[in-house]
Amino acid sequence: MSLLLIATIAISGGLLLLLALGDPKRRRTAAVKSGAQGTAVRRLLVGASLSPGAAWIASGDAAAFLIWFGGCAMAGWLVTLVLARGWLDPR
Repeated sequence: MSLLLIATIAISGGLLLLLALGDPKRRRTAAVKSGAQGTAVRRLLVGASLSPGAAWIASGDAAAFLIWFGGCAMAGWLVTLVLARGWLDPR
């Protein structure tokens, strides 16, 4: 179960990274014209990143859901740190 839990955190974190990279506001402030995601794509990415949590809830494993939730929060902070440092500059 622990490998599956780590995999779901990694999948959700990767989707959060894709969501952050295509954020129209962030791309506009960086003066990048192309590559912004539309509303439908952003909603799809949000739904996809939350679906592992819904699966943990549906399976009835509260501990796995809480670990996944905390891992996604940490992945979100990591994405923010990486993008704030400019390591994945969209230019």
